[in-house]
Amino acid sequence: MATVTSTETAAKPGIGPGWPKPPGKNGSNGNGHRRFGGDKKFPKDSYRITVWILMASIVMMFVALASSYIILSGDEKWQPVRMPRAFLVSTALILVSSVTMTMARRQLSLGQSGKYKAWLSLTLLLGIGFLASQFKGWQQLFAAGAFLAGNPHSSFYYLFTGAHGIHLLGGLSAVTYLAVRSGQVLTGLAREKRFAAIEAIALYWHFMDGLWVGLFLLLWLWK
Repeated sequence: MATVTSTETAAKPGIGPGWPKPPGKNGSNGNGHRRFGGDKKFPKDSYRITVWILMASIVMMFVALASSYIILSGDEKWQPVRMPRAFLVSTALILVSSVTMTMARRQLSLGQSGKYKAWLSLTLLLGIGFLASQFKGWQQLFAAGAFLAGNPHSSFYYLFTGAHGIHLLGGLSAVTYLAVRSGQVLTGLAREKRFAAIEAIALYWHFMDGLWVGLFLLLWLWK
């Protein structure tokens, strides 16, 4: 009886037709295409987009408060309150802090880590000084007999400054985080994240600066 011997060779996984080639040393699949999960670039705009969304929500809240302020200003119970002098000081402090924040961001882009830390620390001190002067302004309001539940105008003084101060505390926390880590030498992805973080935090800080100036003018001019 004739014995029939098969000449077919079993196809081995990974080398036959239709099978993907094993990955190369650089993480590619052998055809020049990188595998999923390989090197990825950091999305630089992710922090900034998050801050823009946060700022949009803050703007909507303060627009609603400002609208109520303007409407209630025609109420017979409305009694104009004199602007505390401490708020003039706080306005100057937060304006200067925007300049120092800009300088910190610029020094980081130039690779001057020492100057970056110095400007960032100065920004932090100015922010703390701003909150301290706001508290001093509250004391001056108390001394003038303008209390939280006194009349609508005095109530909005506390409401506007308190809400702004709470949101500024978030910015101060972020600046503190950057200042604490400013002495670390970072490379690669960590360095990109630091640049993205300072850009986003600087944007938020300038926004809080502009927001306070708007509130200050509203309280001062619309009596």
